[in-house]
Amino acid sequence: MTFSIAGICPDTGMVGCAITSSSISVASRCAFVRSGTGVALTQNITNPDLGPLALDLLAEGQSPAQVMKALAEADSDVQWRQLGVLNTRGEGTTFSGEQALGIYATAEGNNCIAMGNLLANTAVPQAMVEAFEASSGHLAERLLSALEAGLTAGGELGPIHSAGLLMAAEPKWPVVDLRVDWHIEPITELRMVWQNYQPQMQAYITRALDPANAESYGVPGDE
Repeated sequence: MTFSIAGICPDTGMVGCAITSSSISVASRCAFVRSGTGVALTQNITNPDLGPLALDLLAEGQSPAQVMKALAEADSDVQWRQLGVLNTRGEGTTFSGEQALGIYATAEGNNCIAMGNLLANTAVPQAMVEAFEASSGHLAERLLSALEAGLTAGGELGPIHSAGLLMAAEPKWPVVDLRVDWHIEPITELRMVWQNYQPQMQAYITRALDPANAESYGVPGDE
């Protein structure tokens, strides 16, 4: 019911992920990022507690493999989960439990990981990895292109309804947290939201870090 891609940009230090699902509001439960730490994905009969735990363990210096082992020990129902962990060095690992739904698969690539369940075919995660590796430019664009490639490769067995894009950079809070919680074409809608958000992204960062030099969009004092 879900497929996702996580990636990092070594040049900028950005970390992020893009995810889509037939379920409503998928990004609110399944996607987790932290500046200077990495990305955690938890899907398929999801346990959202595992995302923050994975990031805490990465922040302590554990490798993705060590983190995955710890997650399995922390969750007695791990065989129902599909998990992914990626650190800021581009080292990643994935896990699919024996009770994962339908056709499921994972793939690991250069500075990225991808996975999915209830897929149309097992080639979807690899298609996302290849699209990410072949792309260039802003990390958000690369993640969205990978998600679109997953859909083109077959996507889920049924229609998707929600999607999200989550990224962190130098600030401690996510610099991109965009969601389409219910839509007939959520990935297309998510790209539209990103295209409108991108020109304003740096202004919102400046407002937090250097308000005296922040430019305003829209009404003066706009958040």
